[in-house]
Amino acid sequence: MKVALFITCLADAFYPKVGMSVVNVLQKLGVEVEFPKEQTCCGQPAYNSGFHKDAMKAAKQVILAFENSETVVTPSGSCAAMIHHYYPVLFESDPVWRDKAQNLADKTHEFSDFLVNVLKVEDLNAKLESTATYHHSCHMIRGLEIEEEPIALLSQVEGLTVKELPYCKDCCGFGGTFAAKMSDISERMVDEKIKNITSTGASVLIGSDLGCLMNIGGRMRRTGKEIEIMHVAEVLEKGGKI
Repeated sequence: MKVALFITCLADAFYPKVGMSVVNVLQKLGVEVEFPKEQTCCGQPAYNSGFHKDAMKAAKQVILAFENSETVVTPSGSCAAMIHHYYPVLFESDPVWRDKAQNLADKTHEFSDFLVNVLKVEDLNAKLESTATYHHSCHMIRGLEIEEEPIALLSQVEGLTVKELPYCKDCCGFGGTFAAKMSDISERMVDEKIKNITSTGASVLIGSDLGCLMNIGGRMRRTGKEIEIMHVAEVLEKGGKI
């Protein structure tokens, strides 16, 4: 099987190792991975800020970049949700581009969704001796309705104990531009999230959205909390036993 990797802005600029982990896991599962260099931002920041014409420009570039790809995989629930829900809406008055947008939405998968629901992976033979908790991001659990897939994968990691996060469905306060425009409220939300994380006694926080992990991780560093931040892909690659 061949897939195209949609790396996303945050992975490209701040977390390239997550992209590498995604590629390594997929390749070890026998999946051929290609990387269309024409890809760019999905347009979500512009869309959420009300600049829909600018979002359409970015969306068109992404659509064209992956137009000939059989399947698209991304390590971001947020960007996958943007493509699934808002690309068709952006082009609802343009039948040609609406169909192109829907075609991309239909073949785009968040990483854990692809592993569980497309490849039917159950056990990756990964190993990580640690205690962790998992943050359910808003776009994953509400936008894509992906909740059990990452947990199912993590439950198969040898040596890893995953403790349930209290109020796990609460937003971490990032919300893209929300964190910048309403920083005081965002700070209170992330502090509440960190309080719940530390209450589990976990030494690792795992997530599927880099925006959330960047927000929570940044605040924890500022407040002196020594909890490691990992994307699901990094955990699944960690043991090197796939």
